[in-house]
Amino acid sequence: MGFAKIWKPKYGICLVSSMVLNLLLIGYLLFVGTKWNWELSWSMRAAMEAEAVASELCSGHGRAYLDGLVVDGKPVCECNTCFGGPDCSLFSPGCAADVDSGNPLFLEPFWMQNAASSAVLVAGWHRMGYQVNDQAHISTELEKHIRKLHSVVGNAVTEKRFIVFGAGSSQLLNAAVHALSQDKSTSPAGVVAYKAQTEFFRSNDYKFLGDAALWKNASDANVNIIEFVTSPNNPDGHLMKAVVQGDYAKAIYDHANLWPHYTAIPAPADEDLMIFTLSKLTGHAGSRFGWALIKNEAIYQRMATYVYENSVGVSQDTQLVALKLLKVVLEGNGGDFFDFGSTTMRSRWETLSEALSVSNRFSIQEIEPRYCRFFRQVRVTSPAFAWLKCERDEDKDCYSVLKTAGIIGRQGTVFGGGSRYVRLSLIATQDDFDLLMSKINTLVSDECVDSKLVEDHNQPICVDYKLIMNHTL
Repeated sequence: MGFAKIWKPKYGICLVSSMVLNLLLIGYLLFVGTKWNWELSWSMRAAMEAEAVASELCSGHGRAYLDGLVVDGKPVCECNTCFGGPDCSLFSPGCAADVDSGNPLFLEPFWMQNAASSAVLVAGWHRMGYQVNDQAHISTELEKHIRKLHSVVGNAVTEKRFIVFGAGSSQLLNAAVHALSQDKSTSPAGVVAYKAQTEFFRSNDYKFLGDAALWKNASDANVNIIEFVTSPNNPDGHLMKAVVQGDYAKAIYDHANLWPHYTAIPAPADEDLMIFTLSKLTGHAGSRFGWALIKNEAIYQRMATYVYENSVGVSQDTQLVALKLLKVVLEGNGGDFFDFGSTTMRSRWETLSEALSVSNRFSIQEIEPRYCRFFRQVRVTSPAFAWLKCERDEDKDCYSVLKTAGIIGRQGTVFGGGSRYVRLSLIATQDDFDLLMSKINTLVSDECVDSKLVEDHNQPICVDYKLIMNHTL
């Protein structure tokens, strides 16, 4: 009993102390929790708004957007081509397959699968000034991730290179022409390739001179010759090198499609001036972000000045989005992202190739498989565009032939390839690609109506006997 009497007061003290501590803890949690909830209220509301819009499935044939129309408090679906109705469930059978645009929407499913890791929540006061803390116009962290990305993919040398950000590759291409046209010449520089863009942004510093093949050797010309080199080439996907040579020859390499989605990466590109874009890398064409890797400091300074004077740099919001996306791309050293892109593009190319393999009327480009540093294996073709040719003598206007069949491509004459060629985009939505294949299969089937299907080494070939008879006669 004495033992109990001795410890009972102490027990009471401990009990009271415990209750006090618990009350203090509860009060702390309530206070901090309330404060924390208040701090998160704006982000929670923003997240709920984003989730509500994303939950609009639009029958899988469209999307609703935060900045889209709202009717009766509900976001309105924006439907894919040939689909309509409130939920995009109505298909228009007579609709044409529009594969003219280079809109890279084939990557949309990847970002939907990675919604949480790729989402960006921006405070209303995020970087309201023109510059970041170091008075620069570019995000140092984004620059680090760009250099890391090229190192992981192995598609470009970044050591001892300066980086300029731009509003997509278009602004950077013009900045590059401006910078190079000031070099080693007092007369206007001559630009070969990219005729429409050069003439639209006409300047006293440069002028369009025609096709690069006409200026293969510019060593005797006392004028700068600036050549745009698109590699992989648009429209046929071949890796290219500059044609124009000589002391006054300058090259701007447009490497928009130099990613494992579209081509094997045989070696890091190591040119003096290389331009890349987020558009064809992640599919975010609307974000308007690109970057240039530049070896010469004077050219770098001129390009940076051009971008600053033209647009006071690149949107800080855009740079934040680009950084977030590149972090996702680099997860697992890019394995998941580039596997998805490569698999999708390879499947589309194989589907189109197989459909046209039985045709004598249409053909598409051939690109030899090459070893890819990124995948560490020989890679088959998966180009962004099909360069389709109409083979029949009577089909001189290939664009019209396809348009009549319900396929809208881009005329070959735009690329200097002649009227027998049409570029077909393979990077649009799955709906667009499926519709294209439906039209292609109909064309090939119609081609064989008066023909005979034969077997040649177990490969079906559509042979037009009318053509054979005419040739024999």
